[in-house]
Amino acid sequence: MPQTAIEAQVEDGGSASKPQRIIKLSKTTDDSDKKGTNKRVKDIEICVPIVYGTIAFYLGRKASESQSHKWTVYVRGATNEDLGAVIKHVVFQLHPSFNNPTRIVEAPPFELSECGWGEFEIGISIFFHSDVCDKHLDLYHMLKLYPEDESGPQSTKKPVVMESYNEIVFPDPSECFFARVQNHPAVVVPRMPAGFSLPVLGKFIGFAFFLDICSSKIFFKIGSFVSAAPVENTNEKGRGDTKDHPLSQWFLNFSEADELLKLASARQQVGMA
Repeated sequence: MPQTAIEAQVEDGGSASKPQRIIKLSKTTDDSDKKGTNKRVKDIEICVPIVYGTIAFYLGRKASESQSHKWTVYVRGATNEDLGAVIKHVVFQLHPSFNNPTRIVEAPPFELSECGWGEFEIGISIFFHSDVCDKHLDLYHMLKLYPEDESGPQSTKKPVVMESYNEIVFPDPSECFFARVQNHPAVVVPRMPAGFSLPVLGKFIGFAFFLDICSSKIFFKIGSFVSAAPVENTNEKGRGDTKDHPLSQWFLNFSEADELLKLASARQQVGMA
């Protein structure tokens, strides 16, 4: 799978109907790491299961030849949870024949819908928050409008669904990223060793303003210690999950994601006991 913007280790597995890839993003060292403002949790990996794909509906014989199908392309959490804590925005690159073929979706759910008649490859570029990864991930998905078996007329009620399952692995995450997602239902965070705790991301500064580097908010405190709380939801415009999505009944169920997240949740419960 082409990776033009980052170095990644890809491990293939699964089946043809449910392709599975583990994408391990390369470690990066930026200026904030060198200055100590964005320290990293060493020897820890955070895993984010995602699904990307398309759902296409045939509009029937009354539709025009050039607008025969309505389709949606998307990036979603593998269990339909909000990905806004990890992903900043997604760029979809459509066929050049579309008006404004480069589409940017700034907030979850990360998706767009169009009408057309032809199948083509869609470029999907995922950009992460600055404390997650400073480079983006390029994926590619083939839009399918027609079912594999042409045994009869195409149905207007049953769509053509094509999805791919990936697990994106972030090694040595930043402390801010780790703190923000350690209890997030869409993210697999390992149980920390006994006695380990994240440094408090705040400090005593007396009569002064200070900047919380995790939430980018400014606080004022007089003669006291202030700690930075993890950001629970970066999507301020509303729900970013796809649990009640109009197309959710057609989403494929990837048992790998269910098992992975259940195991992570069990480990967290053991760690808190």
